[in-house]
Amino acid sequence: QVQLVESGGGLAQAGGSLRLSCAASGSISSINVMGWHRQAPGKERELVAGITSVGSTNYPDSVKGRFTISRDNAKNTVYLQMNSLGPEDTAVYYCNAFRAGWPASVWGQGTQVTVSS
Repeated sequence: QVQLVESGGGLAQAGGSLRLSCAASGSISSINVMGWHRQAPGKERELVAGITSVGSTNYPDSVKGRFTISRDNAKNTVYLQMNSLGPEDTAVYYCNAFRAGWPASVWGQGTQVTVSS
């Protein structure tokens, strides 16, 4: 397994952008799925973007067209570009990784994103 460390969170104004990074402690090239999830206060954690080892991506309707996930296998890093942010995007954002054969998926510690109106 790997350890994941998120960075890039912070405060943004509505309509602004942020880019989150998720650095893995080891190679991600063979990790089947990596994703970004978020959890707002009082709400369940939800998937906001996923990317497979072959580069297929998926997004919920709530962020489609605004968020873009990408992975750089050479840097063992996954990114989440977030544009047109709104207050509803305020949450702690977590990076997640899963590879077949692992007993469970791996989570990062999270990074706070706060969007002011």
